[in-house]
Amino acid sequence: MHAQKRLAMSQWDVFSSKALAGNSLAVFFDGRGLSDAEMQTIAKEMNLSETTFILPRDAETERERGVRVRIFTVQEELPFAGHPTLGTAFALRERSDGKPAEIVLDLKVGKVPVRFEDKAGEPTFAEMTQVDPVFGIQHERETIARITGLSVEDFDPSLPIQTISTGLPYMVTPLKSLALIQKLRVDLSGAAEYLQKTGSKFFYFVTRGTVDANARLHARMLFYNGEDPATGSAAGCAAAWMAAHGVAASDERVLIEQGMEMQRPSRIFVRASRQNHNGDNRVVNVRVGGNAIEVLRGELFL
Repeated sequence: MHAQKRLAMSQWDVFSSKALAGNSLAVFFDGRGLSDAEMQTIAKEMNLSETTFILPRDAETERERGVRVRIFTVQEELPFAGHPTLGTAFALRERSDGKPAEIVLDLKVGKVPVRFEDKAGEPTFAEMTQVDPVFGIQHERETIARITGLSVEDFDPSLPIQTISTGLPYMVTPLKSLALIQKLRVDLSGAAEYLQKTGSKFFYFVTRGTVDANARLHARMLFYNGEDPATGSAAGCAAAWMAAHGVAASDERVLIEQGMEMQRPSRIFVRASRQNHNGDNRVVNVRVGGNAIEVLRGELFL
């Protein structure tokens, strides 16, 4: 019998301060010695939106370059994703001596700092700064209606459908009403080719009609693994989109609600800065934040 590998892990519900809400994340604390194929198979075993693997390095390297982390869905490795970044930073902080105000992760997309805010009597809040947004093309409503099976009238006529990336490109797709987004049915197979052709990874459907009066957008993210209860990478793209198109003011921290249709309510707080350089409007400093709560600890035997 070969010696069993025991991999310590914990599971977190991210973008929620209550257990059994938000988006679940499995964090493996030491992925050294695992092959890419093993990481992928473990992520499939976890069957969550994402699973992360921390690859510890010496203290000097981590101070300089951050903590190396790899992110997997059930199907592929991602260069960046929001809730795994936030959740992994919470998990690292939970295990660290003292409570650092900032943890920097070294992801495939580069260094992503996560800052923590501790206020007496409130759950810890953390905010990541994503890489600066790249604004892609604006899409024709007729085209998007055709590939998704929606009608042209379903889209918000006052806002553009646009592909934006802060590490992972999403097509931010504004719909006209809360009722429409709540009963959303989309033909994703029909849209896959168009998404690929236009450099978009996934759709992020949003509407200004919200359940919580304090929220600025209600969002849904449907993809090959079903529906995502909270999508921090897409929320960063939406933050840039809101700042660029006047849905949120520069640096205004606003709430995006997501996951309600699947009974996993998530609260994602976002902000972005709009800078005017010689008449050139740029959006920078995209920040995405929320709470996270540990719900499980264990070991995986390999």
